[in-house]
Amino acid sequence: MAHIPVPYSAYLRRAVLVTAVAAGIYLACIAYLSHAGYRILLFSVVPDAVTKILLFLILIAGVFGTLYCYPFLVAQGRKTKIDLDLPYAITYMEALSTTMTVYEVIRKVYEEMDLFGEVSKEFGMTVRDVELFGEDLHTAMKNLQNTTPSPNLADFFNDLALLSDSGGDITAFLGARSGFFREIAEREQEMALKTIEIMAEVYVTAFVAGPIVVMIMILSQNLAGQSDLAGWMPLITLGIPAGAMAMIGILYTLLPAENLQISRREVGGREHLDVPDPGGEIDPWLIRTLRARNRALRVMKVLKQPFRHYISNYDWSLVLAMLCGGAATALFLLGYFDAWFPMFVPEVGICAIICASFFPVMIAYEGRRGYVNSVERQMPEFLRELADMKDIGMTLQLAIHRIANTKLGLLSSELQITSEEIRRGVSIGNALVRMEERIGLVSVKRAISLMVKASEITDHLRETLMVAINDFEHYLRMKRERFNSAFTYVAVVYLSFGVYLYTALELNTRFVSSFTKFDVTLDIAGNTTDMFHIAIVLGAFSGIMAGQLSANSIMAGFKHSIVFLIATVVVFVVLIGGAL
Repeated sequence: MAHIPVPYSAYLRRAVLVTAVAAGIYLACIAYLSHAGYRILLFSVVPDAVTKILLFLILIAGVFGTLYCYPFLVAQGRKTKIDLDLPYAITYMEALSTTMTVYEVIRKVYEEMDLFGEVSKEFGMTVRDVELFGEDLHTAMKNLQNTTPSPNLADFFNDLALLSDSGGDITAFLGARSGFFREIAEREQEMALKTIEIMAEVYVTAFVAGPIVVMIMILSQNLAGQSDLAGWMPLITLGIPAGAMAMIGILYTLLPAENLQISRREVGGREHLDVPDPGGEIDPWLIRTLRARNRALRVMKVLKQPFRHYISNYDWSLVLAMLCGGAATALFLLGYFDAWFPMFVPEVGICAIICASFFPVMIAYEGRRGYVNSVERQMPEFLRELADMKDIGMTLQLAIHRIANTKLGLLSSELQITSEEIRRGVSIGNALVRMEERIGLVSVKRAISLMVKASEITDHLRETLMVAINDFEHYLRMKRERFNSAFTYVAVVYLSFGVYLYTALELNTRFVSSFTKFDVTLDIAGNTTDMFHIAIVLGAFSGIMAGQLSANSIMAGFKHSIVFLIATVVVFVVLIGGAL
């Protein structure tokens, strides 16, 4: 179900081996610490030996349990992704079923891997059994029912197999099941949002409220000269990143990410451009000239739309991030921060380097997100105008010519190119395929592919366009519901981090100054620096966690991390530093 290409027995052997290696590393570290005279005292009432044994047992159970449960998590994540994408695949199957056999439809969905993701992989298992193992279609569909992690897909294939054997109307069946699976997808998303809610509460409680409690407790002990925050620093600074990364990994495995993929490929050749073969020998000089011309046109395209090219590929932003991070590091090493910030120079330098490294990637991600949302908002209006013009008797070509001159934002520019290509003799199907490849969004490709397939079968596209509109609006509605729900969890992360900063501010200003009337001098300069360190770690990983909760993407959290780190610098350098 997880599609992990390792036999069960071999996977268990690997899990035991990795656990043994982790245990060996732990014992070696304990031996070194004991030889160096260090002791592990998490709690004063627990002896050192008992603490080491408990940590050893927790490590063994954690490593082996994680490896043992990993396939279950992967299978559960695949189930969620299958259930969310299955309605769109069934709609696509409905459009193809009028002219193709059941197996041809299944194979076509398998080939559209970039549109249907995990659903296509499951359909690929049926194609494998038929073409590679020689099974008949009915047996191959039964095999898939036994191995798919999605009971809904298993039920769908069971009903499809029964209907296919009885000679029923496949198209009507697919049309009826599409709406049913939309409801299932909505329920699946509700379960996914509940998972996000639980993870957000666990993170806030364990990794934000926990350091606040420890900070107050140890500062209170400092009044009696009994404790020091520095002794807890390794546990806190290592525990927060480890816990955040573990939760990010679980969310990434269980839940689908917000689809911002922009996949463009060159569409050319005579099969797409409807150019007849001229025959005769090919002039090598002409080919070299055309290739050079194509390279020059691509460069000109990049220069004309640099930002659009920048957001379509993260490579440029990663290079720019390394340059900005390197520049911030150079300024720090050359001593410029010493003149700009008289206090907490190393801490401010770390914050500046992290923010400079995150900023270019953040711009690329947020720019891409804006592009995707803008195009997706305009797509239902385009499909609806197309359906209205078909109702009054216009051809598809003439309808596209008319709509291209309306104001649909980014979509209008692509429609104008498509309209011009149709005028120059490119077929309507190929022109639309070229447009979906220029846009490069999976959601747009689904709608356009559905319309292209329907246009190849019939000129009466009203019903197909309405199905495409309903599919797209369902997709946008689910996306909007997820954003609204995730906004609450992001707000909780912001609130919890704000509470940490406010607590640190109060403890280091008003709380300390309140002892002056009692002629008590409380020196917590070391603890203030440790609190700053905790705030840096907590701010960076809380921002990333907020992005993971909102869009299941680390890059979505870069903007939150930058905000948290800037707030940290302001609180500790300006407010606390000024008070000290």
